[in-house]
Amino acid sequence: MKNNSLDVFPPGSIIGIMGGGQLGRMTALAAANLGYRCHIYTEDTDSPAAQVSATTTVASYKDQAALTQFAKAVDIITYEFENIPLSSITLLKNIKAIRPSPSILAISQHRGKEKEFAEQHGVNVAPYKIIKKISDLESAIKTIGTPSVLKTCRFGYDGKGQIVINEPEEIHSAWNQLSSDDLVLEQFVEFEKEISIIIARDTNHKTKAYQAAENNHVDHILDATTVPADITDKTASMAADIGLKLAESLDLIGLLAVEMFVMGDGTVVMNEIAPRPHNSGHWTQDGAQTSQFEQFVRAITGQPLGETKMTRPVKMQNLIGDAVRQLPSFFTNPNAKIHLYGKQEVRPGRKMGHVNILEP
Repeated sequence: MKNNSLDVFPPGSIIGIMGGGQLGRMTALAAANLGYRCHIYTEDTDSPAAQVSATTTVASYKDQAALTQFAKAVDIITYEFENIPLSSITLLKNIKAIRPSPSILAISQHRGKEKEFAEQHGVNVAPYKIIKKISDLESAIKTIGTPSVLKTCRFGYDGKGQIVINEPEEIHSAWNQLSSDDLVLEQFVEFEKEISIIIARDTNHKTKAYQAAENNHVDHILDATTVPADITDKTASMAADIGLKLAESLDLIGLLAVEMFVMGDGTVVMNEIAPRPHNSGHWTQDGAQTSQFEQFVRAITGQPLGETKMTRPVKMQNLIGDAVRQLPSFFTNPNAKIHLYGKQEVRPGRKMGHVNILEP
């Protein structure tokens, strides 16, 4: 039974990926180029990742028998999203190595723990309070003030599970809407722009940072990423330092995406982390020496990391919902690199693909 965190998994090994979304799809494609096969575990039929992978298990994330069978069929396990029950990850960990480690997943899937961890390691976050009951919220609003954002600690992404509170009178309505005893209240930060950075760290504790990317959100969903970000060298250096500090503190093996706010004075405040490939890193597929997906595969399998240098300035444009109907114009653009996710149904807010538009 392999469970040594320092194992190197050579090409030909089977990578088990928890989750069947587009991040799993693009990881599987990168893995195939390096000679690995992927086995996808997902609750969905015809998932984006399953379409391009060697094997798929379709079962509940809580199905212990299916999880056990999956773990025995693969050489190493990773995940492409965070909303997996920790009990299931613990079960898998007892059978095969999981990278990044379950302890990192436990932090990154809970907004409160994420902020506490960052603060403990000297990383600035927006003022916040953990909220368990309505009286916590009433006193927190007095300390933090308005506007502020009430968020669920778990299962929140792309703007889900959060409500802006502009006036103290709105707290009861916000509390009733989210109806949870596991919330966090954050001060609404007046920032200049949003950036993110992706850090890779391998089994030998070597790290490489990608260039900081500038992100533009529409309705809480990432719309476009531009690289290089329009920030000073000092801000870029601060962002890289935060990413590296967090990756080291977490004892990461894999990738860590860190989303941050750039303040008016050029300093940065951490927003969220994700221990996996990230939407804001898609530019690396066509604008960096090594894509984030290849880097992820290299890191978790114990291979040396690739170079992260930007090769071309690039704008990544998400194709969300009906925006996918703009495809004909991208097909005729010689500088556009198209990446579609194989999703059949177009829905508002659904990520259908993205296009990397390279600087001519």
